[in-house]
Amino acid sequence: MSVDDKGKKELPPLKVAIAGLGTVGVGVLRVLTEQADLISERAGRPIQVVAVSARNAQADRGVDLAPFRWFDDATVMAREADADVVVELIGGAEGVARKVCETALDSGRHVVTANKALLAHHVISLAEKAEVAGLGLFYEAAVAGGIPIIKALREGLAANRVRSVKGILNGTCNYILTTMRETGREFSDVLIEAQELGYAEADPSFDIDGVDAAHKIALLASLAFGEQVDFDSIVIQGIRHVTALDITFATELGYRVKLIAHTERFDGCVETRVEPVLVPVSAPLSHVEGVYNAVLVEGDLVGTSLYVGRGAGAGPTASSVVADLIDIARGRFTPVFGVPSGDLSASVLCENSAPDRGERYYVRLMVTDRPGVFADIAAALRDEAVSMESIIQHGRNPGETVALVMVLHDTPEDAVTRAVRRIGSLHEIVEPPRVMRIGRF
Repeated sequence: MSVDDKGKKELPPLKVAIAGLGTVGVGVLRVLTEQADLISERAGRPIQVVAVSARNAQADRGVDLAPFRWFDDATVMAREADADVVVELIGGAEGVARKVCETALDSGRHVVTANKALLAHHVISLAEKAEVAGLGLFYEAAVAGGIPIIKALREGLAANRVRSVKGILNGTCNYILTTMRETGREFSDVLIEAQELGYAEADPSFDIDGVDAAHKIALLASLAFGEQVDFDSIVIQGIRHVTALDITFATELGYRVKLIAHTERFDGCVETRVEPVLVPVSAPLSHVEGVYNAVLVEGDLVGTSLYVGRGAGAGPTASSVVADLIDIARGRFTPVFGVPSGDLSASVLCENSAPDRGERYYVRLMVTDRPGVFADIAAALRDEAVSMESIIQHGRNPGETVALVMVLHDTPEDAVTRAVRRIGSLHEIVEPPRVMRIGRF
């Protein structure tokens, strides 16, 4: 520690090593360089990158890496670099990313990560390592990019008992569904466009199958409820099956289709899901479009609060990484989930078949228009005690295939599942029924 010419004590720089120099890693380097004075003022001392690691030392990343010590092996860097903090931006639940974080904590270095997959599967063991060593494990950038939802839940809403968290947590899916609605194009066509624009990966499975959003809602669920949420217990459904026809019918009914990650507590049990949902056009989440993310939190004291912003990209994600570095520089440490990991209880799963858990559903059938088919459909619903609220069928072409859309009254999920299975077995149903929940917002 030194003293400046005004007699003020100057703290030594916070020394940082960065593992992974993709879009976000380079973004962090640029932010720390271009905003150095502002960050130093807010952190109470300079934040200085001293070491970096990536797979290819020769790649042109558009930034000067000469001032930093280069490591070919990120795990070696985590162990040997002269750094206070290791920032892990490699990605993936296993392999190098996990080793880097574990090695950094074992070597007495704080960890900042944007790796939701790693945390969704291994956050408890990493949190325990950090707590034993008196170190920080920070992950604001792992969920919703530039939206400070981790700090909001862990700190800003700390006095609340959180009832639910619902969100649009994947910008790729939100872009695809928004564009399908605006243009009338099909999923496969819009997916190709998203890949060309850089909004979707070459292999988009994690995004479009809901896994990415599930990783994020698993973290938010544990943080919101102070419970260990088992990732394997999350019900996950992506958007591959959503068609332009479904989006058109949803619009006619007064809804927009969104991929919603949802966790909610019911009388001591927790339900966590990721699935396409019909969101009323009157609800704030229905107006979150394109690549934007949003999180809706319901607390017992504050009621409902909404957080909206860009969920990915160099700037927003780097903003969250640097915010965590500033907290470390200032000595602001909070347990990973707001309480010690040993105080987390095991989450009790809700039973989907509980009679008081009824919800409304959208069901679309492609039906061969023949006499008696609607009576067979109605009989399947009647036998499972499922009631229709409304029905849409445009036109009638005897002997040809027509779309039939039903909105079901509040019904337990298992009853809907049984009824739809029976309907799907009818000879006149020419493709699997499409079912989506109608959300409460």
